[in-house]
Amino acid sequence: MTAEDFARRRAARPVEPVATIGMRAVLRKSTFGLLNLGPGAREQKIRHDIEMVRRNFGGLRQVTVVNPKGGAGKTMAVLLLAMTFGQRRGGYVLAWDNNETQGTLGMRAQQDFHARTVRDLLREMDSFRGAHGRVGDLSKFVRAQGEGMFDVLASDESATAGEMLTAAAFGDIREVVSRFYKLIFVDTGNNVRAENWQAAIDATDQLVVTMSARNDSAETAARMLDYLEQQGLHRLVRNAVTVVSMPPSRRELDIPAIEQHFQARTRTVLLAPYERLIDSGEPLRYSGLSSQTKDAWLKIAAAVAEGL
Repeated sequence: MTAEDFARRRAARPVEPVATIGMRAVLRKSTFGLLNLGPGAREQKIRHDIEMVRRNFGGLRQVTVVNPKGGAGKTMAVLLLAMTFGQRRGGYVLAWDNNETQGTLGMRAQQDFHARTVRDLLREMDSFRGAHGRVGDLSKFVRAQGEGMFDVLASDESATAGEMLTAAAFGDIREVVSRFYKLIFVDTGNNVRAENWQAAIDATDQLVVTMSARNDSAETAARMLDYLEQQGLHRLVRNAVTVVSMPPSRRELDIPAIEQHFQARTRTVLLAPYERLIDSGEPLRYSGLSSQTKDAWLKIAAAVAEGL
């Protein structure tokens, strides 16, 4: 006998799965556990998705959300993914608005005690040089999202902002935030030739392509994939997750054509249901989302996690 034999007693024993949702859960509770049918197919899928989201990715990972067309759902995707990972995985999640001009991520997120943006962080970058800077120092630049369990680094919200961010500025910011976060979701602008857009792509571990369920939004995304492939980024494109945001009605929409095109080019295509709260333009709260939306974005988050 060795100490290792003794230590094996601590190994977690598998627990018999029990249903927690649906009629199976009702039957288990009403019979005081005498009738336990186990989780149904839907609950098993939800549990699998949660396990995917909670995996150890082995280091810092960056997810970049792209589509050069405005109104393609990039900002909402960043917020909903950060919310989902924050809720199901815990903290150390950052949503970063890397828009080259005026971004809206900070406007759609919950407000904090300050309104500082990435420009303020850049102005005080010297305080983070070398080994300087603690997580408490960074908190005055990021906006805590409370129940969302993640933080937001907003872009300049002024319409009269100064010069566009450079690739070097992106690199400086990423070096700082990478000390304090394990998972970074990057919102991007509409100019694929902007230095900070290119820098975000170069640092990407998982690409997420968003679009509304319209031909113009889908075509813009398709042309962007053409551009990335021309830059030699075939692997990044092939591993991408495509998210199609649905409107209130599907009338006059050719969803199968969109799905077929992007299924052939990216790893998976997932539909995000219409959500009134998203359409309202108000700041998002996880608790205000419908269960259908939460389930859909958990599935999307699991697909993203698979690529990390």
